[in-house]
Amino acid sequence: MDKRDELLLPAVEALLAPLARLCVAHGLPHAPVEELLKRAFVRAARDARAASGSAAGRDVSQVATATGLSRREVARLTGELEPLPAQRPSPAGRACAHWLTHADFLQPDGTPRPLPRTGPAPSFETLAQAITRHVHPRSLLDEMLRLELVQLSDDGLTVQLQPERITPTQDDAQMLGFLGANVGDHLAAATANVVHRDRRHFEQAIYADELSESSAAALADLARAHWSRLRAELIPQLEQLIAADQAAGRPGTHRARLGLFTYQEPESADDPPAAVPIPPPPSAG
Repeated sequence: MDKRDELLLPAVEALLAPLARLCVAHGLPHAPVEELLKRAFVRAARDARAASGSAAGRDVSQVATATGLSRREVARLTGELEPLPAQRPSPAGRACAHWLTHADFLQPDGTPRPLPRTGPAPSFETLAQAITRHVHPRSLLDEMLRLELVQLSDDGLTVQLQPERITPTQDDAQMLGFLGANVGDHLAAATANVVHRDRRHFEQAIYADELSESSAAALADLARAHWSRLRAELIPQLEQLIAADQAAGRPGTHRARLGLFTYQEPESADDPPAAVPIPPPPSAG
C-alpha cells in the first residue's frame, strides 16, 4: 500500500460511516450495498477508460485489473449496468423556487403571496407559464396539490404556497431522492477536485468547535437566513442565464447545483483538542 492509499482509506471510511448509519437505520443489510459498491467500481473504471480514449475491446480484462474484481464478476455487472437517471429539476420545484424569489409573487414581508388561479400577473397561471411551456398550468397545479406544496381556497379560486412542505419530512421517496441528488453532487464536486488536483468545482466549508448548544443552534439560524437571501438573489439570475442561452440558441448541455448545509453534534470526550492551549503569560515579579 502506497502513501496515497494510506491517506485515502481514512477519508473513505469517514464517507462510508454516515452511509452505513443510514442503511442500518432503514434495515438495509450489507449484501445489497456491497453489490452496489461493486457496480459503482465497474462503472467508474469503464468511465475512466472511456475518458482516456481507450477502446472497449478488452474492457472486461482492463476493468478487472483496475477494480480488483474477477473477470466473471465484471462481465456480470457490466451486463447489468444501466445509464444513471438524468437529474432535472421538476416543474413543481421550479415553480416553488420562482414563487419564493420574485418580488411580484411575494408580500411586503417577504412571504409568498396567495395567487389567483388564472388571470394577469401575478397569478398561478402566469407563474406556471414563466416556468415552462411544456406543462399546462392545470397539470402543474394538480401535481403541486398532490405533493401538498400548495393549497386551494374554499372557493377554488386562489392558490397558496405551503413553504413548510417544500422540504419533505414524511415522504421517503422525496427525502431519499434529495439525499442522493444533493449529497451525490456535493461528493462528486469534492472528489473531482481531488482526482484532478485542481479547484474546478467550488467546494468550501467553515468549521468551528467549542460552541455551546445554543451557539450551535444560532449558527444554524444564521445559515438559514443567509440561504434565503442567497436563493432570492441567485434563482432570478439563473433564470436570466437560461433565458439568454435559449434566445442565443446555445445548447443546454450542462447542469449545476449550488447548496449550503450545516451540521452540528456534541464533541466526543475522546476528540483531540482543536489547538494546543496557549500558556498564560508569566506573572510580573
